[in-house]
Amino acid sequence: MSKHDDYENELAQLQLALIAMQKKAIKDSWKILVVFEGRDAAGKDGTIARVTEHLSKRATTVVALPKPNDRERSEWYFQRYVDYLPACGEAVIFNRSWYNRAGVERVMDFSTPEQQEQFLRDVPAFERMLVENGLRYVKFWLDISREEQAQRLKARREDPLKAFKTSDLDKVAEEKWDDYTKARDEMFMRTHSDFAPWICVRADHKKEARLNVIRWLLHAAGDKKLAKGVAKPDPSVIFSFEPAALKDGRLAR
Repeated sequence: MSKHDDYENELAQLQLALIAMQKKAIKDSWKILVVFEGRDAAGKDGTIARVTEHLSKRATTVVALPKPNDRERSEWYFQRYVDYLPACGEAVIFNRSWYNRAGVERVMDFSTPEQQEQFLRDVPAFERMLVENGLRYVKFWLDISREEQAQRLKARREDPLKAFKTSDLDKVAEEKWDDYTKARDEMFMRTHSDFAPWICVRADHKKEARLNVIRWLLHAAGDKKLAKGVAKPDPSVIFSFEPAALKDGRLAR
């Protein structure tokens, strides 16, 4: 059996387990919130697609918000995201989230240093409120090497089927790699917490990253029946953030 077949077989089994998890979530009124962040071209879209592929369309929402309009820019920063938070029996997945303020907005000067500092001060309290009010919250950071990002962005530019995935910010992502790294590091140090930890995913190998994200979700559900037969997440691929990861090679620099 080829590696491709191994991947497809495990993916199918994991997706069946996700279906079972969602049935339980609907029955037991879970409110599931998952945030995907990461480097440009790190594979967020593909991972989210595999997670949601066979889930209930009624009970699952993927949110990828455009840049805010003038009215939204005048609101409390978290306000437009709150509108999409899950109710009982629902799962909401953010493809990029409020953490834009700690990443692209900081690097590109789309918000002021004062706004960015306030965000970093406020987000732990905001996330604590989410968790204490019953949301099952997971936030993933997909990390790739500088070389892998360059290859993926080049392939994206050359593939007409990926026209909607290209943007003017792609080139900037490469040019400002070090700035994005610095922003990521501070974001981790200031917004990682026991109640809302950052789950880091080494995503140079897309298929391994996808399988391990789903494994993590299933084990994080805390139900032994749902996790039965599901391989444990591979710590060489996925792990809860700790400061040492900024220096020991687990996160790209």
